[in-house]
Amino acid sequence: MVTHASLPQEQEQFDTALGPTNPPAEQRSFVDVLVDLAERKRLILQITAACGGVSLIVAVLLPPKYTASSTILPPQQNSSMASMLSSQLANLGGMAALAGSAAGLKNQNDMYVAMLKSRTVEDAMVQQFGLMQEYRAKRPSDARKALETVSKIDGSGKDGLIHISVLDRDPKRAAEMANGYIEQYRKLSEHLAITEASQRRLFFERQLEQAKDNLANAEEAMKRAQQQTGFIQLDSQARALIEAAATLRAQINAKEVQIHALETFATDQNAALVQAQKQLDALRQQLAKLGGSEDSSSENFIVPKGKVPEAGLEYMRKLRDVKYYETVFTIIARQFETAKLDEAKQGAVIQVVDAAVTPDRKSSPPRTLIVLGGTVLGLLVGSAIALLLTGLQRLRGNPESRCKLTSLRQAIFR
Repeated sequence: MVTHASLPQEQEQFDTALGPTNPPAEQRSFVDVLVDLAERKRLILQITAACGGVSLIVAVLLPPKYTASSTILPPQQNSSMASMLSSQLANLGGMAALAGSAAGLKNQNDMYVAMLKSRTVEDAMVQQFGLMQEYRAKRPSDARKALETVSKIDGSGKDGLIHISVLDRDPKRAAEMANGYIEQYRKLSEHLAITEASQRRLFFERQLEQAKDNLANAEEAMKRAQQQTGFIQLDSQARALIEAAATLRAQINAKEVQIHALETFATDQNAALVQAQKQLDALRQQLAKLGGSEDSSSENFIVPKGKVPEAGLEYMRKLRDVKYYETVFTIIARQFETAKLDEAKQGAVIQVVDAAVTPDRKSSPPRTLIVLGGTVLGLLVGSAIALLLTGLQRLRGNPESRCKLTSLRQAIFR
């Protein structure tokens, strides 16, 4: 018969037969972690204070830097030639629907920002302010890269303005560099504008000389026709038809001249060039409706011969040529004058909205943030070290863990 007193002994014998059992892993709560940190609070405070002191020294030793900013209004796209020609064609009578203004760039500011960031402008800035010595650069490319890191040029804002900011240790030099970008851009734009306008001026000058000679020859031919035939005046209907056809042919010729001028500096996808091609097609359609052609010679008439007196036939042809060359000469002469005015301009005019002034407050370094960041980092590092030391101490207190640590040490330093 088994008594109650014999149960513990049987249980002990049963546990001995099974062998030793592993104790359950120690469960640690958040409160235990806080207790471990509190036990080593002195170490944590020492590390935090050390990191805070180092960050304070760093914040004090860092040289202050200042940011100067300037704002400019970029110039409008120079389309004087295209707009002038369109107004000329519109004023010649009945062609207002065909005369449209040339389209501009989708985003003009991108082009001007790229010019401000160009190598030409940056090299001029490096030379003007001696930035190779200032940035201790061995090569001009290194000085340009250093300049790009302290400069910011942004034209993507909704206000349509271009903002230039420069960071430097000297507040006066920061303002001078921000304004220096504007000055160097002006010099670059002057060179580019004069080059492009000169090309257009030379092109129109040659066309004007040719148109002048053609007009003189046509006037001489009409004078001889008057002397030979004695014909002085046409009826109003025939004269109106002749003038309409001559005007259309002159417009077509002037539009072709404009297209050739655009092709000297524009690509096939240029908006102004595409618009001019469309206007040329429309003018040719108008001429076709009148029964003529821009290639019509003096023998091809839009007026039936039976409706024109035979004596005035030759005079009519010469008069049409005179009207045609008069219109061509007038349009090209005005384009030539416009090109001369563009050449005389001092580049694209930019308006300075806000010139850079000497900043009265530093922009960096943020000393308060540096000290706070270093202090917080020291607190985290100190807490991590405290928890690590507590864990190692607990491992050394466990005989089995101590044995494993000894084996690990021997394996490492063997």
